[in-house]
Amino acid sequence: MKLKYFLLPFLVLPLIACNDDDDNDPIEEMMPQSFKVQVVHASQDSPNVNVSVNGSETLSDVNYKQASSRLTLDEGTYTLQVDGITPSGDATVIGPLDVNFAPDQLYTVLAVNQTASIEPLVINQADFTPADGELTVQVIHAASNAPTVDIYLTAPGTDISGTAPTTTLSFKDTLSATDIPAGDYQIRVTPTGDSTVVFDSGTISLPAGVLLNVAAVANTTTGDSPISLLAITDEGATEILDVNSPADFRVFHVSADAPNVDVVVNDDFANPVVTDLAFPDFTGYLSVPEATYNAKVVPTGADTPVVIDADLALEAGASYSVLAVNDLANIEPLVLADTRRAISTEAQLRVVHGSPAAGAVDIYLVSPGTDVNDVEPTLSNVPFKAETGYLSVAEGDYDVIVTATGSKTAAIGPAAISLSNGGIYTIIARDNAGGGAPLNVILADDFVL
Repeated sequence: MKLKYFLLPFLVLPLIACNDDDDNDPIEEMMPQSFKVQVVHASQDSPNVNVSVNGSETLSDVNYKQASSRLTLDEGTYTLQVDGITPSGDATVIGPLDVNFAPDQLYTVLAVNQTASIEPLVINQADFTPADGELTVQVIHAASNAPTVDIYLTAPGTDISGTAPTTTLSFKDTLSATDIPAGDYQIRVTPTGDSTVVFDSGTISLPAGVLLNVAAVANTTTGDSPISLLAITDEGATEILDVNSPADFRVFHVSADAPNVDVVVNDDFANPVVTDLAFPDFTGYLSVPEATYNAKVVPTGADTPVVIDADLALEAGASYSVLAVNDLANIEPLVLADTRRAISTEAQLRVVHGSPAAGAVDIYLVSPGTDVNDVEPTLSNVPFKAETGYLSVAEGDYDVIVTATGSKTAAIGPAAISLSNGGIYTIIARDNAGGGAPLNVILADDFVL
């Protein structure tokens, strides 16, 4: 996220002579007073956004669950506008909205709700330094997918059964700014009147001297909790996941001449986590606690030979694709970070080069029937084991064509695909069974759902 500080005009005041008994400084009285403002992207299916103030782009490429730092501006009325970044160009999703900002206030402007109903939620509080040993906390229900909830802010380990919640909030409600001692706390969320905990922060440390806004937003990572929390401070936002959030991973067999395989974690050969995986198949997502795991790949039903032996650091809330790539003699793991958040205004397409026989390639994503002799490649000189990341693509029908770099002769395709807004799609180029040509692809994610 790039932050551009924009300049407001300064008023040049004449020096006014004062009498010796005049208690007021006219220059000081006429100087504008200031406020602070912070913008938070809390719309779970919206694209990255640009934020403009008075027609000048102030924040650019803000992702979901990101926040700006707190900007200090002169009091007054400002025009705010939020533009979603789409494949066809920016589209205004909020505003232009005129907001009058009063002095000595901190305004938090959240873009909330799903894209079709996106709206601004403006929360303000006094801008001051909390007392020694304290912080000021404000809680915001910004998760449109969550019902009215009870929120408990307690000492770690407190039994909340039979305890009154700290607050009960519906979507867009807030708990007003409240001073609390700094220290260790636990935040738990339940449906109103229900003791079932749907979010548990575990023990978190809240420091003194900060104005802390805590926003509940829709969870777009792993685990069963419908929400996560954003801890919003001067510098921006930090996500707090449910303490039980796992890491998710799946395994792809992309080694064309390798036999069916088992995947063994931490040398537990008696209980492989994946069994009898054949080329070119892949598993669904498997959930495990955050940790570093040793993964070994062996022929199905055997302890040896170990053809892959790799340590995988898997983080809570993250999803991974682990590909066994290359020919059997050179087989190796390729670990990719996956996205699971659907964006309503675009399709997300990722292409992975998993064909050792192909060498470097050019990739074309074109309208159906397009002659590649007449166009430049969408991506050029893509090497083996490279991946494109998630490309923002307008929904529609396309041909995918892969050629050797510099060639116009198709090695793969034309492969007809249909992409829909809100979809996530992965294509993996692969060798033929046994190795070499003719090349083919593995389709994953919303291609096969």
